[in-house]
Amino acid sequence: MDEVEVVVAHSQRATLRVGDVFLKIDVASAHAEVETRAMALAPVPTPAILWHQPPVLAIAAVPGMALGILGAPSAASPAAWAAAGAAVRTLHNAPVPPWPGRRRGDIEAELDSECAWLRENAVLPAEVIRRNREIAQAALRPWSPVFIHGDLQITHVFVEDEAVTGIIDWSEAAPGDALFDLAILTLGHEERLDDLLAGYGEDVDRDVIRAWWSLRSLTAARWLIEHGFDPDDPGCEFDVLRSRMRDS
Repeated sequence: MDEVEVVVAHSQRATLRVGDVFLKIDVASAHAEVETRAMALAPVPTPAILWHQPPVLAIAAVPGMALGILGAPSAASPAAWAAAGAAVRTLHNAPVPPWPGRRRGDIEAELDSECAWLRENAVLPAEVIRRNREIAQAALRPWSPVFIHGDLQITHVFVEDEAVTGIIDWSEAAPGDALFDLAILTLGHEERLDDLLAGYGEDVDRDVIRAWWSLRSLTAARWLIEHGFDPDDPGCEFDVLRSRMRDS
């Protein structure tokens, strides 16, 4: 090994790569506890846990490449996206984990608080915030909880030879809305939703997925800004919000 790679680092969490080992350092020990329990229960490929000594969790690298990154076109084939959809369906069909998930009322309260912050700080035009808050309401309908990953970003799903080789970063796993996972995986990659659903199944409400795109982008913006990320980068959260205006 030639170097230590800093994969991500901010005030709450850091992930380092040393060869084929990832070291995840988290100030909240509960995150690693959820991650280890979720990976033990998930019926899909996950990284091997090498050891856990709080606040550090060591996991093995998984083979293959991520489906893509936010802000750039995905080079993965339609078949790879379909394989990801089939894996997510397998997860959602599994028994619900025995710890609580987020309540709809808490999600709505967070959404309203974050929209207020965006308006007060003039981060986005008021009409963009208003319209996306309106769209986001469709996500806040009753749902039957399933086993969700909870942070199923495109960078967290690895594929090789059109098969899923690993799904990483399970610290947000919980009972929740299946369409939330589908929305996070396709956030900023709307053109790949058909490919994903070819493997997952078409029995979903696409308007609710679009609603979660708006909700996620609105609620993530402040955290991203405060931790050194830019939601206004091309193809990222603010472009997702602006695209909803074009669709109106």
